[in-house]
Amino acid sequence: MRLGLALGYWGRGPDPAHVELAREAEELGYDSVWTAESWGSDAFTPLTWIAARTSRIRLGTAVAQMAARSPTTTAMHALTLDHLSGGRMMLGLGLSGPQVVEGWYGRPFPSSPLTATREYVDVIRQVLRRESPVTTDGRYHPLPYRGDDGTGLGKSLKPITHPLRADLPVLLGAEGPKNIAQTARIADGWLPLYWSPQRADLYEAPLAEAREGFMVAPMARVAVCDNVAEGLLPVKAMLGFYIGGMGHAARNFHADLMARMGYEEEAHRIQSLFLAGHREEAIKAVPDAFADEISLVGPRERIAERLEEWRKGPVTDLLALSPDRHTLRILAELNG
Repeated sequence: MRLGLALGYWGRGPDPAHVELAREAEELGYDSVWTAESWGSDAFTPLTWIAARTSRIRLGTAVAQMAARSPTTTAMHALTLDHLSGGRMMLGLGLSGPQVVEGWYGRPFPSSPLTATREYVDVIRQVLRRESPVTTDGRYHPLPYRGDDGTGLGKSLKPITHPLRADLPVLLGAEGPKNIAQTARIADGWLPLYWSPQRADLYEAPLAEAREGFMVAPMARVAVCDNVAEGLLPVKAMLGFYIGGMGHAARNFHADLMARMGYEEEAHRIQSLFLAGHREEAIKAVPDAFADEISLVGPRERIAERLEEWRKGPVTDLLALSPDRHTLRILAELNG
């Protein structure tokens, strides 16, 4: 199982420690480093900054939001950074949800998310292959544009720049079973949001069509500490926000995922408390058991024991959410 460093997205401002953490991870033998975006910092600029200050570690977005850019624009970002980094780029994509797509990007959330995702990936693959002008009759991403409000003068184009790799890895963040199954068919890897080694059987059927070399790369909070309950507090805070606030009461993919993982009643309670303005209570309502099974927190011996469970399933890459150099070093030692 390879190790990656997940840096997430910025909060109020840039974290000055991110570059040094990435350099530390590279020296420790970590395979990859990943950046993200929500509605603040973007994913590609910090990754480029890190690329310029590292030499071997692979570079991934986990995830770049599809609604933020047309698929050709995203392909341009990916092929550019792949050239500048010497072929280290991995493109992780996510659809996000209606709250962000419509509230931040000002676009309609697709009525058929699977179709929209499939078209998006197809366009990116065409750009990277550069075999012919990019053309699609897609419902969501037609090229050239053929809408009634267009000029009708659009022309199919090939990228001017020759991509460094036609097979640049494309990974997808997917939560529902159908979305995961499609990911196994069309992508090079899957970026699970919450992964529990205790529930790996939930994904056996959706991953049945995954080909050899397919990446399964979940993010997990990792913290070497003496007090497990204290170490889980950042995990519970994250879950409270995602399950309670990252979505609408009638449509929240994160809450739905928690329910599928056996915590339906708790997910509804967290969401109700958060939406009612009781954020601290929502965080406290996150079960320690759920936060614990999707993370690696505690003394070195406890993490070593639990790491064995992660290795038994289909996980190929563990993306560690950890701002602590000591933890990164211990994890590298334990992973051998």
